[in-house]
Parts: sequence; C-alpha cells; structure tokens
Amino acid sequence: MSGIIARVNAPAKLPADPRHEWLYALPGGRLPDAVETNGERYERVETFKHDFFAATGLYRGPAGLAVLKVGRTNALFGVPLRWIGRLLARHEIRLYQLLQDLPGVPRCVGPVGETGFLHAFVPGHPLGRREHVSDTFFDELERLLAAVHARQIAYVDLNKRQNILVGDDGRPYLIDFQIALHLPRAGWRGWGVSQWVLKRFQRADRYHFLKHKRRLRPELLTPGERAEVERLSIWIRLHRLVARPLTQLRRWVLRRLGAGSADGVAGSSAK
Repeated sequence: MSGIIARVNAPAKLPADPRHEWLYALPGGRLPDAVETNGERYERVETFKHDFFAATGLYRGPAGLAVLKVGRTNALFGVPLRWIGRLLARHEIRLYQLLQDLPGVPRCVGPVGETGFLHAFVPGHPLGRREHVSDTFFDELERLLAAVHARQIAYVDLNKRQNILVGDDGRPYLIDFQIALHLPRAGWRGWGVSQWVLKRFQRADRYHFLKHKRRLRPELLTPGERAEVERLSIWIRLHRLVARPLTQLRRWVLRRLGAGSADGVAGSSAK
C-alpha cells in the first residue's frame, strides 16, 4: 500500500472516566471521530473494543461501513510504545493483503496513519458459545482455514470464538490477524526449524477448529475428527498452563484498578 496517503483526521477526546489512561492503546482512551484513507473520509459510528494493544470501531464512509483498528500509540509511564502499534499494524495489513482473494476474509480498505487500518465490515456476529450454526458452516470454515494454511500462514488465535464471525449469509469469516504467523518457504523462513514451528501452530489451529465443532455441532464430527480432537497435544497443554494464569492475573489487576473490561474500556464487550 505504498504511496497511499492516510491520516487521522480528528484528535482523540477524553473519555468520561480517564482513570488509568495507560491501560488504553490511544491517548485519552478514545478513537478519533473521523479518519481518512485513500483520500476518503470515514466517520465513527461505534467503538467496539479498546484495550492495551489496540482499539477497534465501526466507521462509515463513501463505500459504506468499515472497521478501524488502531494499534497502540500511547506511552507507558513515559516509555514510547508507538513502535509496537506500528509493527503490529504493518504485520496485519500484510496478512490481509495476502488473503484478499479468500471469500471469508474481509477486504482491506487502506492504512490509517502509522498504526491503523480499515477493513470492510462484515454484517453478522461473533460465533456464540451455544450457537446452532448451519450444517455446512464448519465445512466452509475448514476450507477457509485450509486455504489460509496453504499460504504458509498459521492463524494462531482460533481459540477465541470472537474471531470467527457468522455472517448474515450464514457463512464463516475470519478477522483479527494481529498475531497470525507467516513463514513462507524462502530465506531463513524456509529453514527446517521455521517450518516445524509453522506446522505446530497450524496443528493448533486445526485442534481449535475441531474443538468449536465438537462443542456446537458434535453430531457432525467424523470418527477420525473425534479421535483427533481428543488427542490434546503438548503445545495446547503448555498454552493453557501459561495463558490461563496470565488471563486471571489481568482480570484481577483490572478489578483492583476499577477498570473492568466492560465498564472501564468503552465497547470492550463487542468485537
């Protein structure tokens, strides 16, 4: 997307309760009222989520609705962290570009400033914990995931149901490629160790796909899939061993600060 000029068009405003501003990705804890990309203006409709690393929201522009994601620009106790937001935004834009032709991946509209970008809005909702999806939903999701893997990419974050959207058309969509891993067979990324790591993460993607299918449509699991999902790999066990205590610690800190994920950060209950 070189040569595309994009800029944040309105300064952030302070939230109603600006306590613990360091918890927010953006100074003031608020998304801009309007942004520009590709020479077109988009105005904020709603904030979806605002956490430590990024903020996302719904915007309306000439082409309709789009989702803005802005990486961290806020310093942490005087330590600059804009470079993290810039790095993550560039990485995610590149992943969206690599997957633009897949029907289950939203179109990347364009970059916004140094740490943000817009992608097309998908009418629908995050996959529900007890949602009864169509008989073909998981077949379509499996094909989408296989197409992503075929491009030497591991999604990595498929354990979060919120990253799987159920479109109004009933089809699955993947969003949020912030921590996806791309290791093409070129240079050092093509070395044996790198490809081994990629395969491990792709195997974890497969496990989480089957886990969701087992929970929501267990009657559709084949005997082979059932045996596969019941073999919990050492990598999944290690992830749980590390991730669960960290998640519990984060929630405890937020409660102590009076900045719970729903009340302290605007829109954080949505995706």
